[in-house]
Amino acid sequence: MTSITRLDIPEVVLITPPRFADPRGYFSETYKKSALDAAGLNHVFIQDNESLSTVPGIIRGLHFQAPPFSQAKLVRVVSGAIYDVAVDIRKGSPTYGKWVGATLTAEKGEQILIPHGFAHAFCTLTPDVRVLYKVDGAYSKASEGGIIWNDPDLAIDWPVSNALVSEKDEILPRFKDLDSPFIYA
Repeated sequence: MTSITRLDIPEVVLITPPRFADPRGYFSETYKKSALDAAGLNHVFIQDNESLSTVPGIIRGLHFQAPPFSQAKLVRVVSGAIYDVAVDIRKGSPTYGKWVGATLTAEKGEQILIPHGFAHAFCTLTPDVRVLYKVDGAYSKASEGGIIWNDPDLAIDWPVSNALVSEKDEILPRFKDLDSPFIYA
């Protein structure tokens, strides 16, 4: 049975599908809509994305897409391991400006559901990390947004000392300067 664990921000969910192993390896249903629906996690995913990060210490994010192109993400690792982070950017939320993190590994098959209204990032913990994620909305360059990964006000406890970050991510604004397009409902 699929394990569903709500993190300290309960809208962010850790999902671990069962694995059926034998001497040849294992089998796992990595996505089962009925299991997510039964947990009240009703998303219609429309696209799969993949990233490859070649060395440990790469941070990708903190990214989001503004409405009407906002995206929920279902993230999993197919090789290596990451530390995955979600920051609540919904104005009026009791957890506004708070973050949660979880380690996802190919070995254990954990997944994380990042809902609408959250900025998302991950940090590679091993070499040659492949991350697959489903999204429930179309990408729009004009709707891209983000927050600087090392914002002191967020104080994310990244598990690296020397992060490798893209030029684009290095110039993202601080959280205090964000005019979030998301409202807590």
